[in-house]
Amino acid sequence: MSDRISSFPPIIDRSSRILILGSIPGVKSLEKQQYYGHPQNKFWKIIFELLNEDFTDDYSKKIEVIKKHHIGLWDVIDSCERKGSLDSEIRNEEANRIEDLLEDHPNIKAIFCNGGKSFKNLQKILGKNYKIPVFLLPSTSPLHTVSFETKLEEWKKIKIFL
Repeated sequence: MSDRISSFPPIIDRSSRILILGSIPGVKSLEKQQYYGHPQNKFWKIIFELLNEDFTDDYSKKIEVIKKHHIGLWDVIDSCERKGSLDSEIRNEEANRIEDLLEDHPNIKAIFCNGGKSFKNLQKILGKNYKIPVFLLPSTSPLHTVSFETKLEEWKKIKIFL
């Protein structure tokens, strides 16, 4: 039996100026078929706080909000084998075609990586000479036990490009 999982399609449009990249969805996100679907993941709370939007649990409204603010969302890994949700358990990964996405969306001015795995994988995909700025942000995962306030402070870098 294979534990192969796949990421979701990108959420992006022609007006997207920022691309946020995770590694690959965890178990809860895959069950819900939602980016950052784990109830303890702070991604959506951080994004809504940064954008001065009223928080909602409605996934379709979450997507509307990031699109309204020109934010795209995807993962660096297209598929991999993994038991559980830990990035450290990822094996036999296949990369998403980030270069193609960037070519198709020339308005992207910066990439923000949600955690170290995303950042390291993106470096492998794009090499060291990025055409646009790439930022490593602290993971919003509940497994990354930095305080919400500390994560939020680092994530404020996104606002420079909004």
